[in-house]
Amino acid sequence: MPWIARQQLQGGKYVIEQVLGQGGFGITYKALHVELNQTVVIKTPNEYLSHDPEYEKYIERFIQEGRILARLSQDPHPHIVGVIDLFQEGATYCLVMDFVEGENLFEAVRRRGALPEAEIVQCIRQIGEALSVVHQAGLVHRDAHPGNIMVRSNGKAVLIDFGIAKEILPKTLSSKGIAGNDGFAPYEQMSRGSREPTVDVYCLAATLYYAVTGQRPTTSLARKLDDTSLKSPKLINPSVSAQLNQAILTGMALEANDRPQSMQAWLAMLEAPKATSPPPVKPVYRKEVVRSETKPNPEAVLGEPATKSPRIIPWGWLVGVLLSYTFLGYLLVALNALHIVWAVVGAWAWVRRAVAGAGAWVVVGAVAVAGAVAWAWAVAGAVAWAVGGTWAVAWTVAGALAEDKLQKSFSKFHTFLILASTSSLGLGLGWLGHRIFILVHNLLKL
Repeated sequence: MPWIARQQLQGGKYVIEQVLGQGGFGITYKALHVELNQTVVIKTPNEYLSHDPEYEKYIERFIQEGRILARLSQDPHPHIVGVIDLFQEGATYCLVMDFVEGENLFEAVRRRGALPEAEIVQCIRQIGEALSVVHQAGLVHRDAHPGNIMVRSNGKAVLIDFGIAKEILPKTLSSKGIAGNDGFAPYEQMSRGSREPTVDVYCLAATLYYAVTGQRPTTSLARKLDDTSLKSPKLINPSVSAQLNQAILTGMALEANDRPQSMQAWLAMLEAPKATSPPPVKPVYRKEVVRSETKPNPEAVLGEPATKSPRIIPWGWLVGVLLSYTFLGYLLVALNALHIVWAVVGAWAWVRRAVAGAGAWVVVGAVAVAGAVAWAWAVAGAVAWAVGGTWAVAWTVAGALAEDKLQKSFSKFHTFLILASTSSLGLGLGWLGHRIFILVHNLLKL
């Protein structure tokens, strides 16, 4: 009969708190280690197994593996539950282990559904590394199903319940009927009691199958005896990567010889392909040749601080613009009302380029000029177009060349001001020249 709450063991060293689980081969208790004030887990075989003729043999195996796990606990593995004590209470042998706070994978999948691949693969790798240590110690867990994998709140996985109780499982009790292991054990374990590492490979791969699909895999006995096929995890959950899908199917191969023969070999299938770094690219530096408008100074001393390049003013082109607008101003005054037209035409020749980079007020000015053009067209005559056509081309070319030169040293805004001032001055000089010409002409008549 199971122990009840507050029952004391080992003279009060341990106090039973509750039953955590009970199966056909054993009972698991939550208890308190009084001296350490530490919560522990105590595992025992069921009392009715004592009537089995091979009970003593099972108990010997139970004690032997308990001692091996205790030695493993001397160098604690972060993903293997620690063994604290092994004692006998009356006729019952008890194995004391650390209590792992968290939820097992059965509970996690029931609560959340299929788990994200990156998250569960990390947990499975941790358990796989733990099983590798167990295998090196000459043990096989044989029960690494989701119920025996605890996940702490920090995401770390811990392997519990080492299946030692299964060593006292009588021949009269079939392992096929173990609910927790249904669908997770290979058929050779169920039929022959195999203790090869490939048993743990199958069980852990089946656990991964369950975690990424949320469904129990087809049992190995159904696959073996009824020729039932194992559904690919990717068909159930399309988000499963092709690499993980293949790793699961390979680990769950029906025949042990078709599976990876070690846990490390199977874990290698879970590794993400290493990204190959592209070959280093040799930097290519572009060479630019800057042609200066000034001749280099041969007396310059290497290492002297650089000075700001002087601004180059294209005086020759500006004089050309000034003379063109002076002649234009003179001509347009002589043509009376048509001065509005040709003043606008000359301004438009460079405004159309300056307007793209100047301020908003320049755009307004350009619009006003366009309005003046429209008005001037209404009052201008065909003679004015004939006279000014050739000169319009001349001053436009001169203005454009002057603009290009100026923009090498000045901003578009300053270029605008210089050309506007030059053209306005030229028009003014043309008007003044015409007035002087009229005055001189009138004086000569006297």
